Amino acid sequence: MSYPGYPPSGYPGFPGYPPTGQESAYPPAGQYPYPAVPGAFPPMGGSAYPGAPPSSGFPGVAGYPAPGGYPVPGGYPGAPQPGGMPSYPRVPTGPGFGVPAAGSGFGGYPQPPAQSYGGGVPAQIPGGYPSGQVPSPMPSQPAAMTQSYQGTIQAAPNFDAGKDAEILRKAMKGFGTDEKAIIDVVAHRSSDQRQKIKAAFKTMYGKDLIKDLKSELSGNVEELILALFMPRTYYDAWSLYHAMKGAGTQERVLIEILCTRTNQEIRDIVRCYKTEFGRDIEKDIRADTSGHFERLLISMCQGNRDENQNVDYQKAQEDAQRLYQAGEGKLGTDESCFNMVLATRSFPQLKATAEVYAKIANRDLLSSIDREFSGNVERGLKAILQCALNRPAFFAERLYHSMKGAGTDDSTLIRIIVTRSEIDLVQIKQMFTQLYQKTLATMIASDTSGDYRRLLLAIVGQ
Repeated sequence: MSYPGYPPSGYPGFPGYPPTGQESAYPPAGQYPYPAVPGAFPPMGGSAYPGAPPSSGFPGVAGYPAPGGYPVPGGYPGAPQPGGMPSYPRVPTGPGFGVPAAGSGFGGYPQPPAQSYGGGVPAQIPGGYPSGQVPSPMPSQPAAMTQSYQGTIQAAPNFDAGKDAEILRKAMKGFGTDEKAIIDVVAHRSSDQRQKIKAAFKTMYGKDLIKDLKSELSGNVEELILALFMPRTYYDAWSLYHAMKGAGTQERVLIEILCTRTNQEIRDIVRCYKTEFGRDIEKDIRADTSGHFERLLISMCQGNRDENQNVDYQKAQEDAQRLYQAGEGKLGTDESCFNMVLATRSFPQLKATAEVYAKIANRDLLSSIDREFSGNVERGLKAILQCALNRPAFFAERLYHSMKGAGTDDSTLIRIIVTRSEIDLVQIKQMFTQLYQKTLATMIASDTSGDYRRLLLAIVGQ
């Protein structure tokens, strides 16, 4: 997955690791010396670590590097030269931002609260999936994972499912459809509340709300509204099913979902895929993909990534050395080593590993993946690593490319807006502005029209 404005050879230079003034977080130089054998590591220059590229450093505010070097359409203003790690933008401070009190979380990338970042809707909500089944309630997340990320959609106060069902019924009754009334309801209710509206509608009128909406709507606005009424886990499973159904495979959809979700979300998706579509997701992946990309996706489907938020710096040293020896430090690439590290380590651990790797290889890990891999497995490995460094930036980049150039990838636009609307769309919007010097709402307004545009803008908070 190429990132906008990056040079063809990889990512622009990443400011030196570790953060200036935070070198003590790592074992003292010389404690873990690297063997100076031919082909193993670059010359040491009298130090246990080769010097990182000169830069302004990677500041330690909430784990985010300093702004700068971000792409605008056409390139990065003042970007460093290729061969180093990109400087990911700092997440703004203020309400809903920053490091959680209980710990640093994902290296300063706090995870959403359990109630809004779960693997599906709570089990008590009736009529969640088409088959009537919902995943078991999600267990409480560790304190270190409790986050202050923000969605643009919040649960509506004084919610009345019956009243909303009545509004939707009137909007679709008789000649014509009152799309504005429908938008006012669906864009300002949480996913859980929309499930309750759906159940109330059937109770009150003996009709299926989804079927009524499908009969009244069409095109992109229909796809968007139906996506909003799908429980999140079902929507992810549905998206994966359709990405592999029929001729051809939408590999970017598989990467976007399987490489970015939490363990619990992935387990719920795998279970929902089997329940709702009667198919085994691993078998479908094996039938539709191959090679190292297939193995990476199968690893992701296990939902067994380490989620311990504590960083083991000695392991980061060992993993960084292992990755260097598996790629830059040898002729050819040991793909299984990259798969093992990126599929199993926690996101804070991967971030620490990337920091050490930049010192060992004098090149950032994203750039090395770009040099050692190609195609879908490269995109998948990069997606995992960028989520470890800055998850909102990953989704901002995906949104940008869904609208960039001629035509619009509406399915990607809809999927990301809907699935992130209650998790971190506030941060994604801010990263979008910092990356591309324009707001997400501005780009949506110029690329869409009609009720579809109005509903998208309502969801993103415009």
